[in-house]
Amino acid sequence: MPTTLPIPIEFSLPEGWRPAPPDEVGAPGVAFVALHPEPDAGFTANITVDGDFWTGEETLADIAEGSVERLRRVAGPVVVADRREFGSADSPALGQRLTFTAAVAGVPRELVQSQVYLAMQDVADPHRRVVIRLILTATAAQEDDVRGDFQEFLRSVGPDTGAGGQDTGAGGRNTGTGGPDNAAGTGA
Repeated sequence: MPTTLPIPIEFSLPEGWRPAPPDEVGAPGVAFVALHPEPDAGFTANITVDGDFWTGEETLADIAEGSVERLRRVAGPVVVADRREFGSADSPALGQRLTFTAAVAGVPRELVQSQVYLAMQDVADPHRRVVIRLILTATAAQEDDVRGDFQEFLRSVGPDTGAGGQDTGAGGRNTGTGGPDNAAGTGA
């Protein structure tokens, strides 16, 4: 069953990307999935969104390292090719780029993940803080083709102001609005 985000956010999908039910595409633990229109070597590039409450006891680097360890349990060796903190003291963020090999239709494929962790406050209750995790997964061969789309997606992510857009049903709202560039040097 897909999860919901701890606070509502809004975002805009890049042209051609389409939402998909997380359970139906093998991503039951995430709140939102979008698929690229053109698979590469049997793998469909995807953007996933999930999140959790953040007490601040763990750093964003700790949370990111936890994601690496969970991926290692599933995929085997994972290389952290880049990890950078960015943002401000009020809105810290972290981006990391991971490389690994996974079987796609029984064939090993070189995959890349660009992960971005955004710390956000709940606009309804500023005392509640969360970390929203936004992930692009693509084949190494397709990474350059979809990186710009992911950057466009990241620029559109922000707290849901209730201004409209399509409710994703999981705490996200696809709005078509833009936001600040928060892409750090992770390919994200």
